[in-house]
Amino acid sequence: MTGNMWVRQIHRWLSIAFTLAVIANIVALTLQVQATWIGLLAFVPLIPLLATGLYLFALPYLGRRAGARQEV
Repeated sequence: MTGNMWVRQIHRWLSIAFTLAVIANIVALTLQVQATWIGLLAFVPLIPLLATGLYLFALPYLGRRAGARQEV
């Protein structure tokens, strides 16, 4: 498995963890549970999710630049 495939797989699992954290936050808000850590729980997967997402977003642009260098 290549490095890009690992990043994609990690990104998928992080998105699932983030979704579950947001659902837990919504449930806590509807039950009026006053726990700050539940609100901050979504930030744990969000930060690496942002990093992997930006990497995956930049991949096509970085690939074009590398391909242009090889042609010259």
